[in-house]
Amino acid sequence: MSPKQRARTPDGGTSSRLSGAFTPGRIAMIAVAVLTLVFIFENTREVRIRLLIPEVTMPLYGALLVAALLGAACGYYFAARRRK
Repeated sequence: MSPKQRARTPDGGTSSRLSGAFTPGRIAMIAVAVLTLVFIFENTREVRIRLLIPEVTMPLYGALLVAALLGAACGYYFAARRRK
């Protein structure tokens, strides 16, 4: 059934609850997130990381995960500010 022939509910919406849930943009973001997680958890060796003065030894996946989360938080912050 094409989108134009989709049955309408009494309130005017379409009968499928998930009709707008999987847009191409959301599918792409899910694919990028999955690939990022696979990349992060494939890199498990220990690395030395130095941030200004302290030097720590930790698994590379931990450092990559922290960097990804910080990047996502910054992106969300700037996107939210732009919408206002």
